[in-house]
Amino acid sequence: MPQLDTSSWFITALSTAITLFIMMQLKISLHNFPQTPSIKSVKLTKSNNPRELKWTKIYSPLSLPQQ
Repeated sequence: MPQLDTSSWFITALSTAITLFIMMQLKISLHNFPQTPSIKSVKLTKSNNPRELKWTKIYSPLSLPQQ
């Protein structure tokens, strides 16, 4: 059975890593980031929930009287 020639694997992996690094650097450097981010005001809106008008209580099964 012939031996697998692995002499070129190092240079292939190294050139692939360098190429990916350069491509990512170019992609990031071409992205336009905002210079001065603006502050957005957040308004809280009150929703009309019918449960808020009533008093509600949750009964756990252990606190109910025994039957």
